[in-house]
This record gives sequence, C-alpha cells and structure tokens, in this order.
Amino acid sequence: MTSSTPPDLALQSLCSPLTPHRATEFETPVKLGVLASGSGSNFEAIAQAIAQQHLSARVEVLIYNNPQAKVAVRSQQYDIPAKLLNHRDYASREGLDRAIVDVLRSYNVELVVMAGWMRVVTPVLLDAFPNRVLNIHPSLLPSFKGIRAVEQAIAAGVKITGCTAHWVVPEVDSGEILVQAAVPVLADDTPDSLHARIQVQEHRAIVTAIALATAQIRGVWTPS
Repeated sequence: MTSSTPPDLALQSLCSPLTPHRATEFETPVKLGVLASGSGSNFEAIAQAIAQQHLSARVEVLIYNNPQAKVAVRSQQYDIPAKLLNHRDYASREGLDRAIVDVLRSYNVELVVMAGWMRVVTPVLLDAFPNRVLNIHPSLLPSFKGIRAVEQAIAAGVKITGCTAHWVVPEVDSGEILVQAAVPVLADDTPDSLHARIQVQEHRAIVTAIALATAQIRGVWTPS
C-alpha cells in the first residue's frame, strides 16, 4: 500500500523535540551503513534514536576515512562495528568507493547514510546502492552547495539557512530533497556558532529522513 502521507515519525515537527514512541512501523528494522569523517554527532543522533526506539533501524557498520576521527570512539560506545578506509590509501575516488561497497555488502546494508562524510562519492557507490544513499548537508539546498556551506551563507548575508537531507546523485548536493529545517542567521554569528545551531537541526532531520527513506524502501509511502 502506498500513500502520500509519511509515517508518524516523519510528521513530527523539526522545531520541537522528538516525541518518545516505539518504532513499530516495520517488522524488520532497516539495515544501515553509515559513512562519517569527523566527530560523528549525526552518527550518534542516529544511534540514540535507535536505542530509544524512536527509529526502526539498525546500524550494521560505520565506515570512516580519517584515522583520528572521533566517530570511531562513538561507535564503540554503541557496540557498532567500525571500519577505517583511509582515502589516502587509494589511488582514486573510485577505488575508495569499491572498498566501501565491499564492506557495505558484507554487512548486507540496505540504506547508506552519509552523516558528515567529507568525500565526493562516485557512480561506483551509487550504482551499487541505487536510490539508497542519503546525505545531510548544512544548507537549505539548492542554496550553498558543496564545501563550506555555512561560510557561504554568512558571506552571502542571508537571514535564514539550515540543513537538508537528500538522496545522493552524481551531481553534488543535487538529489531529491526529503527533509529540510531552517535556522536563522544572527547578526553576530561566526561559522562555528551558526554551524552549532544547524547541527541541532541536522540531528533531527537525519533521523526523520531515514524514517521516510525506509518507508519508501518498504513500499508503504510514496511522496506525492
């Protein structure tokens, strides 16, 4: 059955805290593979939502590309396997993506989530998981694509920016949008202060986007 109405979790406001509930939308939790490059705050938001039964999912594996990334420590706290694939060890983006695909397939991943993954992915990954790769980006796309999106927003003098969860396509930050959340830009904002407020919304948007993506994968919701 398909519907233009998303599941309950997707209807929850991104402007208020997630309401605790049991994630019972699907008999089998979706199997996630998370890609992250840095501190892993979005990864932890996903893991917490699952642990608190706000999200019907399981993180099967974390892949990270920086040896010093703090996300690896966070994964240990949730007993989630973490695999280091240092991009410097590969001659090309395609070579890295082939290694990523091998790991994801070995864990039977259904949905790939780029949660602060600071690498441009190639068709090698996208073709292996067609319409199954999500990204979270710190702007209201299509504005401020690519790197330093927060700095771009401040430089442009906009009054509102935010974050976007979207499907990944070969063109950077151009895939179908699933969730957006707005964040005001204050007069005294620095890139750090603005990014910190955007991250609060990212943590909620990524969880909602995974719920929506899962509904699409399971065939219980089709966006109108």
